[in-house]
Amino acid sequence: MGSLAFFLAIYLYPLTRLLVWSFFSPGFTLEHYAKLFAEPAYMQALRNTAEISVWVTALSLALGYPLAYLMTVVSGRVRTLLIVLVLVPFWTSVLVRTFAWMVILGKRGIINQLLMGWGVIDKPVALIYNMLGVQIGMVHVLLPFMVFPLLNVMTRIDTSLVTAARSLGASPRQAFLRIFLPLSLPGVSAGCVLVFLLAVGFYITPALLGGEGQVTFTTLIELVVRDLLDWNFGASLGVFLLTIVGTLFVLFSTLLGLERLTGDTRA
Repeated sequence: MGSLAFFLAIYLYPLTRLLVWSFFSPGFTLEHYAKLFAEPAYMQALRNTAEISVWVTALSLALGYPLAYLMTVVSGRVRTLLIVLVLVPFWTSVLVRTFAWMVILGKRGIINQLLMGWGVIDKPVALIYNMLGVQIGMVHVLLPFMVFPLLNVMTRIDTSLVTAARSLGASPRQAFLRIFLPLSLPGVSAGCVLVFLLAVGFYITPALLGGEGQVTFTTLIELVVRDLLDWNFGASLGVFLLTIVGTLFVLFSTLLGLERLTGDTRA
């Protein structure tokens, strides 16, 4: 009973209130959802969110897969050190990390100062308040969610299969592409789903590192509620985003299987 009461208080009641605000104003109405689809700017925010989420997922995979693979081939002590380094972002507030990137990527930041000092550029390059800054900041935060599902699957791959392929004449590249990579795909699926779904609902980093052209759906909700004080329309935006995320999760879990989303490859 205690768990049920906790669930009702923490999850069900707020969601119920959100639904009520989005559909009743004060009577039943669909005007808020009609406004959502009628204004191109709202759909543009949704497209921005999808684009950012896809790029962040792809970059996290490109960085996370080699790192997770490296963790499987090094000694236990080195693996522990690498895991600690990957976990370090979890020990720091997302807000603090985002402000740190603002200092690093700013016009007078470390990167621009180094590039100008080396003579690579003549004037500061815009590294924040654009898509690049948003992607860098989000990848930094979400990379562990890609690495650990991959590591979970990779550490359970029977390396004797790779050794057998090598003994039969396969090159290291062939053994990796034909043996190791296919067996690690459940981890790829789990990591990509986790990162993508988390990126869809990200707020702090896009709000601080993005510009006018990188308005996401979450920053749009914040704008509608805080600046316009339109709680009913903000609630409809929240319900719409929640519906999209829930639908994507059901779709991914149906196509890939829940065991892949959890990294469980056991029969």
